[in-house]
Amino acid sequence: MADVVQLKRQVTLLDCVVLIVGTIIGSGIFISPKGVLQNTGTVGWALVVWLGCGIFSALGALSYAELGVTIPRSGGDYTYIKESAGPVFAFLRVWTSMLAIRTASSAVLSITAATYMLAPIYDGCEEGAPAVTIKMLAGVVLGNTSNFQNAFDVNEVDWTGLPLAFYSGLFAYSGWQYLTNITEEIMNPSRVIPISIMISMAFVTVVYLLTNVAYFVVLTPEEILGSDAVAVSYGKRVLGNWWILMPIAVTLSCIGSINGGVFTTTRQFFVAGRDGQFPSLLSMIHIDRMTPLPSAAVLMTVSLLMLTSDNVYSLINFLSFSRWVFIAMATASLPYFRWKYPEWERPFKVPLVIPIVFVIMAIFMVAGSIYSAPRDVIIGMIMTLAGIPVWLVFVWWENKPRWIGTASDKMTLVLQQALYVVPPEVKDD
Repeated sequence: MADVVQLKRQVTLLDCVVLIVGTIIGSGIFISPKGVLQNTGTVGWALVVWLGCGIFSALGALSYAELGVTIPRSGGDYTYIKESAGPVFAFLRVWTSMLAIRTASSAVLSITAATYMLAPIYDGCEEGAPAVTIKMLAGVVLGNTSNFQNAFDVNEVDWTGLPLAFYSGLFAYSGWQYLTNITEEIMNPSRVIPISIMISMAFVTVVYLLTNVAYFVVLTPEEILGSDAVAVSYGKRVLGNWWILMPIAVTLSCIGSINGGVFTTTRQFFVAGRDGQFPSLLSMIHIDRMTPLPSAAVLMTVSLLMLTSDNVYSLINFLSFSRWVFIAMATASLPYFRWKYPEWERPFKVPLVIPIVFVIMAIFMVAGSIYSAPRDVIIGMIMTLAGIPVWLVFVWWENKPRWIGTASDKMTLVLQQALYVVPPEVKDD
């Protein structure tokens, strides 16, 4: 056992870049192209949405970079909302993340991984294929470029479905907001956080655009809309008998994204427990592993329950509403902090126009979702507001009967012993 039981500051610049890229590139790029195309109607406007989602995400990521170096505590947007809007909204942020946002995302990733793992079993292999390199090059150079004719025909665009198209695209970019959940574990965070975010967002945006161009070069829009596994359909057309490599790659990508999400989200639960917003057990770490094991156990349990719903696109639309409401609130805290705390040290600053534009666009996204998918929004609002009575009973109500406190302490002790966890020691730095 180590001398000091606490989360270690050992995450480097390379670790941060890999973490962001690995968390973002999960299932989204393999399932969202269908949703984006379906809700835009044309290939050209689908690519515009993908580029717009990349720029939009980059604006938010840069805003979070300033917040992360200004308030060098873990917890991400939970911490920023708690500082700006108070403990109730901060609680609701973690509450919705636990009930839907992160858990549903993990469920979507696992469903996608399962879909691609089963693809080789329930689909016959095609006979014969040229060399992989030749086929891939031929697919790009001699692909079905006719798919790009009339690509920007505005008469074919479904403008009412545009918010849902952006939701599908932004789901694929989701993950940039999680880095600041682990600020206290990053080495030299004032330098590493901004640099890693800029590198990662530029890399992911380019990869996503090239991937969608490759899809449209090889597959027709009808084939993409009719496919439940776009990457597999692409792989069959390009790789021949080697198409089985595609579902393997997708599965590994989804597992990597789940791993990144678990790593970062559990730190947010950990901070909420440390602040007294959630049970103190969530603020404890494993004695040997130095990780917040109770938070990970809670996250995985709720994610498994989310698998009772197998409609991937409904899950995307449902979790997007709550996510973007709180991301907008966290980003809006940046200009608020500039005004209220001008004396705070800010090693990295962005022009104020960046968070302002981002918040306006996020509000537009939320408003558009109310119009396009009111049922999903209502469900999201109900689950969010359901956290208020929970907060009142378990957090705000301090003078509880003694037997409740005694029972809670005994339960915590039993779980501590079972999970081999203890409260972390206070850091010297």
